[in-house]
Order: sequence, then structure tokens, then C-alpha cells
Amino acid sequence: MPHSAESATETPLDHRKGPRRRGEELERAILLATLDELAEVGYASLTMERVAARARTGKAAVYRRWPSRAQLVVEACKLGKLSDDDLPDTGDLRGDVLELLRRMAARMASPLGDIMRGLVAEMTRDQELAELIRQRIHTVRPAAVRVVLERAVQRGEVDPSVLNSRRATVASDLLRDQFLLFGSPVTDDVITDIVDEVYLPLILSPAPPRHRPGQPPTGDA
Repeated sequence: MPHSAESATETPLDHRKGPRRRGEELERAILLATLDELAEVGYASLTMERVAARARTGKAAVYRRWPSRAQLVVEACKLGKLSDDDLPDTGDLRGDVLELLRRMAARMASPLGDIMRGLVAEMTRDQELAELIRQRIHTVRPAAVRVVLERAVQRGEVDPSVLNSRRATVASDLLRDQFLLFGSPVTDDVITDIVDEVYLPLILSPAPPRHRPGQPPTGDA
């Protein structure tokens, strides 16, 4: 549900008559207004003007911080990230990954999940949005997953080489794909299967040796 009761389609209040907000307070108000707009009208109908009206600020204040609609939306969606305080610490890798995926699935079942599915659909029509989303998904390792794996490395459960490998994010990738294809809720049976049948066998096994061009393959002849 939207964060605020006021709709941007109603006559906006004059932001100059309200208390003056600056810095992080104003930025958070703008980002929350952006999420409200996304939940209400979707990305295609979202405008900087509507966001500014909903946040009770001027349009210039929005453009100074985020020059484009795509940048604003991607930044707003970061509010849904799990914080360090939300990360599980059960004492073993399996318990941590199971609990982490459950918390991620709960976020996906919230209005934020519907927003993210809508943004993925818009990627084919907005190249800037598509590039920003690709950068977030493929270039930046999910911080929550890395923290869980770093703890496992410290306990001796996982080889340190896993941290910077493609294997590190397989569990969260599969959860995301399940959600995008089939919607929410992602059941606990699916989460357990991802962890026990795919993720743990993958990251607890040694990485296979790489065969480089020009080198003979290893193994028995």
C-alpha cells in the first residue's frame, strides 16, 4: 500500500507553506513518494512532477538529485534492501541462507515486489532503466549474500574463492527468477529445494579446474 494517504492526483499543497526540509530528510521523502507513485500508477505513468507534488517539494529539488526518472526509480527501490540488522546469523551456512531467502521472499510478497516486476516489464521500453537495472543485478554482488558467505568463510564452511565467483549469488538469482516467472508467494518448499538441492552442493564442492585454450584437458586420457 502507498506510504501516504494523499494522492498526487489531488490538488497538491503548496510545499512552500510547510516546514523546510533538507538533506537526507528531503531525499527520503522524495524516494518514499516515488515508491508510492510506482505502486499507484506504475513506471509508465510516473512523472517527476507527480513525485514532487506527493513529496510536497518543488520539481527542481527532485531534478537536482536525480536528473532522470530512471535514476530516481532505481534509487527509490534501494529502500527495500535488507539492512545489516535484518541479516540472519544462525551459526551455520544452511540456516543463514534459508532465513535470508525467506526474508527476501517476504519482501517480494510486499508491494515492493509488484513494483520490481513492473520495472522488469518496462525494461524493453526504457533503455536507461534497463541499463541501470542490469548494472545492479549483474555488476554489484548482493551485499546480504556476501555477508552471509563471509561469515561461512570465517567458520571454515566455504572456500574463500566462492566469494568472487558466479556461484555466490545462485541462490538469490534462482529466488528472483522464481518470483519473476511465477509471482509470490515463493513457498518455503521452493526455498528449501533451492538451498539443499542446488546452492549448498554447488558452493560446498571444489570449483572444477578451468580448461584454457591451448592447454590439454585434465583427467584420464
